[in-house]
Amino acid sequence: MSEQQIRFDDGASYEQMMGIWSRFAGEIFLDWLALPPGLRWIDVGCGNGAFTELLVERCGPAEVQGIDPSEGQLAFARTRPASRLAKFQQGDAMALPFADGGFDAAVMALVLVFVPDPAKGVSEMVRVVVPGGQVVTYMWDMLGGGFPLDAIHSEVQAMGIAATRPPRMEASRMEALRDLWVGAGLEDIQTREITVQRTFADFDDFWTTNLKSPALGPTIAAMKPEDVETLMSRVRARLKVDADGRITCGARAHAIRGRRPT
Repeated sequence: MSEQQIRFDDGASYEQMMGIWSRFAGEIFLDWLALPPGLRWIDVGCGNGAFTELLVERCGPAEVQGIDPSEGQLAFARTRPASRLAKFQQGDAMALPFADGGFDAAVMALVLVFVPDPAKGVSEMVRVVVPGGQVVTYMWDMLGGGFPLDAIHSEVQAMGIAATRPPRMEASRMEALRDLWVGAGLEDIQTREITVQRTFADFDDFWTTNLKSPALGPTIAAMKPEDVETLMSRVRARLKVDADGRITCGARAHAIRGRRPT
């Protein structure tokens, strides 16, 4: 599969396809961090604000700044209740538009593999937090079968069809995350695995929801109708369906936290 930059520009579609997954994992992630209220947060690659909403709801922050390259995603984020506190602006994860030491915690939620230079992205998070500040992320295990769309991606690949994947999937490995955090000079590094499940009403719900992916959707739209039917049959065979036709899928993320030295 080809590795190219993937653009998420439709906030509403992203919410249905990945925002729900993001919140499921994000709740476990924030419980694990257990950081105190009143902190100043930056949410790097905030997208449509799915994780930002969790920050505002669960963490009692004093400030939240959301940064993302997509104005379409940011427009959706600004419609959320979190926008009563969170501020959203366009920006680059590798060149954050903030001075040094302006935040207590910097987070990337399901973003790191989309950053062209993950090490630079991590160093920017370190730069903008105060000494003693937290630098944290969670990312789907893209190479270990933890991505929510793997049931489709695997069959697309098995059929010999090229599909776009994130540019730096190796950054999702736990060992790679640890290397990045160590390389950035962070201390008190801790890691954990997060597993979540999501239930779809039926196969049509599963299929139409996942085709909202900006990588999968165009790939499948370009396929011959008979190939699409073959792909759907192959994907169906991978899924577990209960007596009511519902499909429950699992996903796995790797999480890491570290502290900027004082």
